[in-house]
Amino acid sequence: MRALLSVSDKSGIVEFAKGLEELGWEIISTGGTYKKLQENGIKVIEIDEVTKFPECFEGRVKTLNPYVHGGILHKRGDEAHIAQAKELGVEGIDLVCVNLYPFKATIERTDDFDEIIENIDIGGPTMVRSAAKNFQDVLIVTSSDDYARVLDALQNGTNTLEFRRDLMIKAFEHTASYDSMIANYMNKRFNNGFGEYQFITGKKVFQTRYGENPHQDGALYEFDNFFSENFKQLKGEASFNNLTDVNGALKIASSFGDENAICIVKHGNPCGFAIKDTLLESYTEALKCDPVSAFGGVVAVNGIVDEELAKKMNEIFLEVIIAANFTDDALKVFESKKRIKLFAQGGTKLVMSNDSYDFKHIDGGFVYQNSDCICDNEVHNAQLKSDKQASNQEMKDLEIAWKVAGLTKSNCVVYVKNSAMVAVGMGMTSRVDAAQCALKKAKEMGLDVSGSAMASEAFFPFRDSIDAAASAGVSAIIEPGGSIRDDEVIQAANEHGISLYFTTVRHFLH
Repeated sequence: MRALLSVSDKSGIVEFAKGLEELGWEIISTGGTYKKLQENGIKVIEIDEVTKFPECFEGRVKTLNPYVHGGILHKRGDEAHIAQAKELGVEGIDLVCVNLYPFKATIERTDDFDEIIENIDIGGPTMVRSAAKNFQDVLIVTSSDDYARVLDALQNGTNTLEFRRDLMIKAFEHTASYDSMIANYMNKRFNNGFGEYQFITGKKVFQTRYGENPHQDGALYEFDNFFSENFKQLKGEASFNNLTDVNGALKIASSFGDENAICIVKHGNPCGFAIKDTLLESYTEALKCDPVSAFGGVVAVNGIVDEELAKKMNEIFLEVIIAANFTDDALKVFESKKRIKLFAQGGTKLVMSNDSYDFKHIDGGFVYQNSDCICDNEVHNAQLKSDKQASNQEMKDLEIAWKVAGLTKSNCVVYVKNSAMVAVGMGMTSRVDAAQCALKKAKEMGLDVSGSAMASEAFFPFRDSIDAAASAGVSAIIEPGGSIRDDEVIQAANEHGISLYFTTVRHFLH
């Protein structure tokens, strides 16, 4: 039996080769892999001896050869194939271990296009595909994580068709992901990221309990190991809906840097938010906005949950808590709660991957766009349109209201007072309805919105929203501006003594 080993990532390859050698396998190798195996005392055949042709064109051609691919692809159970292989002098290659040139690492390290081109693997994917196609006779190994499994299967006689089939699927996933990454990079470099085709690939992290509903299956997939490195399940099993809610809460809570931000989300929409001197104070104030909706909700904590905060959170039923981390004492507080799910990122503050692109499934396909960014300077650089200027606290409240509004379903209006959200209306067909709904809810909760700052993620088309805000006692408003009736809106703000700012940027979320 012969194995061809040719890897860019050489972790574990020496141990794997030694294991194969001990089982009586003959080892063939190329370039750097050949050198490493030889240096470690492994008897290895250089690829030139197999191909009977020298590596050429600066290494661009070395395994693209009939002696290699014939050895991989001929059917071991087909008499005609066996006869032809004997006639041509083609010997079988029964295991192929390949991982590909580090294209991703190259594009992250340099913008030199010549170097990038040279790190597009040709021979590697070709060998992988050949071996995967002939999986009934050949083992294809593309991940160092599988080295031990393969050796175990060979040692214990469990090298079954099903085992090889699983490796085959992983191999085609490997080459598909690799080619997709190259195509997407080329389109980003030359077509502004919008080519004839768009490839979205992700690696499975775990299966969810179910999809949006129990009769649906679901799973979490990741880009660039984000969840593997920043998402630890400490308690409970996440559902599909849990993860989408966590995403909404995480985006809002993490958008305030190192501040003690806490966001409470229910069914994808924020129902509480606050930034105070401590996380405990932040949670207490965030909960006041809508404690009814918070029941069974998802909480994102931009910091570490300690025992005191855990006890406070444990007073009501919360379905999910995502935090930078939890102290051991805090985890003990939640031990008796069977239904709660706890997730930690492992740091001191929440982080986001900040994906460059965003997409949404629609029936028959998907729409794809550059990701929206609510930048910190949007509020700081907003244009004062009214006679009255906002105070420092009002500017802070405007910033909070603006960011929350931009990350909440349109149409949306957010009211913030003393760094805590006191009312929110979201997902409405009318902006006026969103404002009125928010105020009605605040009244039911016994919250005073007078002196609050208000944000709308899109412009107010008429002055009626300003008049309504004035009736509620709003003292400052921020919106994109851009309506043909902006002058009427500004006039209304001045009549009511309200500070009014235009960001000139809108943030619809549908």
